[in-house]
Amino acid sequence: MFELKAQMYFSAAHHLLNYDGECENQHGHNWLVEAYCKGNSLDKSNILVDYKVLKREMKAVLDLLDHKDINELPEFKSESPSSEMISMFIYNKLKERIVQISKVSVWETATSCASYFEED
Repeated sequence: MFELKAQMYFSAAHHLLNYDGECENQHGHNWLVEAYCKGNSLDKSNILVDYKVLKREMKAVLDLLDHKDINELPEFKSESPSSEMISMFIYNKLKERIVQISKVSVWETATSCASYFEED
């Protein structure tokens, strides 16, 4: 089994719904996103997924969030845009573009991360 990972950043604001604490107020993050790909077979160049392709598709998905108020996006109008939900959103969008996507991790800070993946 092979696994690779690419990282990208985006900046966005959000606030949590149904939450009692500071994060119920609008605030922003410089989010670090890690996208993982897994697979058993490589292409003729011995590559699982070309990093150029992965990064291009990550950028296309992250552009949906970058410099936005995530609460205002249609996908989050009635959902609390927690890191968990944002990781699932990014995973699902990337999975439509790259079948080898296996996990997405979203870092709000250098010490706080949420990940989404599906069981095999």
